[in-house]
Amino acid sequence: MQDTTGQDTTGQGTTGQGTTGQVAMPQAAESRWIDPAFRPAYRPRLAPLPEVADVLVIGAGAAGIGAARTLAARGVSVAVLEARDRVGGRALTVALRGHALDLGAHWLHAGPINPLVTLGRTRGERLRRAPQESHVWVGRRPGRAAEIRANGRAFDRADRAMTRGAAQPGLDRQAGSALPPGLGPWGARVAQVHGLVSGRPLNEVSLQDFPSLEYGDNYFLADGYGSYLARLADGLPVALATAVTRIDWSGGRVRATTAAGAEHAARAVIVTVPMMVLREGPVFSPPLPNAARAAIDGFTTGIYEHAVLHWPSSPFRGRDRLAAIHGGRHAPPGLLTRIDGTPFHYYELDLHEAAAIDAAGSGADGVRRHVRAVLAEHFGGARLRDLTIPAVSAWRHDRWSRGSWAVVPPGHAPARQALRGAVADTVWFAGEALSREQWGTVGGAYEEGVRAAEAVAAVVTDGAGTRIRAGTG
Repeated sequence: MQDTTGQDTTGQGTTGQGTTGQVAMPQAAESRWIDPAFRPAYRPRLAPLPEVADVLVIGAGAAGIGAARTLAARGVSVAVLEARDRVGGRALTVALRGHALDLGAHWLHAGPINPLVTLGRTRGERLRRAPQESHVWVGRRPGRAAEIRANGRAFDRADRAMTRGAAQPGLDRQAGSALPPGLGPWGARVAQVHGLVSGRPLNEVSLQDFPSLEYGDNYFLADGYGSYLARLADGLPVALATAVTRIDWSGGRVRATTAAGAEHAARAVIVTVPMMVLREGPVFSPPLPNAARAAIDGFTTGIYEHAVLHWPSSPFRGRDRLAAIHGGRHAPPGLLTRIDGTPFHYYELDLHEAAAIDAAGSGADGVRRHVRAVLAEHFGGARLRDLTIPAVSAWRHDRWSRGSWAVVPPGHAPARQALRGAVADTVWFAGEALSREQWGTVGGAYEEGVRAAEAVAAVVTDGAGTRIRAGTG
């Protein structure tokens, strides 16, 4: 299996493969693959697990952290079991050349409804609003004014048409079927970008999921999204490197068995494991109801990866701006330039690019070669003389992620809501896959963790906030 990141020490993208710990390897071997340069930039101070827990939380990603914080604030005893050797899930910030870079989630989407934006402001986190302006590049030159306007009109037309289609009650079809005709040469770019941010091509995505996200009010964090999330875990009772292999939820109680054979008991459990991982485990005893199992198995895998570029001579100016690149045989699905005003950029890979690289079996160095070839086509090889690619993500190969997020295919739109209900007032699910308005995001996962925790707290307390002893009721 491939590692999640590889370090380009030569500038040619052909040597050196360090990792971040995001490795599709057995847990016991994982630490041997971690390059110290790619360790999390911030590790929280975690509390020990309580001797007796009212609620177990499986997973210490955004949903697990949101759930644990909410339960603790309500006086409910909680124990969090995390398979990785760190918290944060698919949000991971590392330090590269003295700058904080996110190897997973980077955007705080949908500012007006994202709970992590509101919480960040309350905590004094260093949020910065994403610019509204984008670069437009056509062939080997900057776009002309008329081309920039045409690019904007094509996206506006597509967004309006797809929004109207999604608003039709009871209609669940391919998102791509709602793209309007007559987009001209810009149509391919529209489909490519929306396929990237949807995690799969638009003909594989439910129209009901577009446009759940509000992209007009996004934020970044000065020291990284992963570090922010890790700070939210400070003081929480979390056991790391504790993979759960079995959840027995019989008799109104929960017993979770770990890969090491340890058993943890509680009144209820909140499972925040990604849908793609839940297909394979942990084992539930008794088996989950058919409706819950069908909902889990019906999701498909969203792919959104990125290569971190250090490119001082990049032609783009202005920090944190997206670049729309048109023309040529290949164009980057996404390119976020001058992150926080630095020479770092994110080249964003979609499903098509990742699948082609995986089919070739060329790993992280294959990503580097592909990125260089695409950029050389549009900017010329001479422009890449100082380009290095110090890290490449591969969440699709990470055993605890198996993808970037869960995608609802056409016909499966009710799945998110179906998993939000409790199973026998004992098992709850939470995570980005359950969020209707913020699917695929850390904010959506956190919000779902809070929602599930509030529901669980109502069950394990007497309604007045007094805990019911674990093992009764």
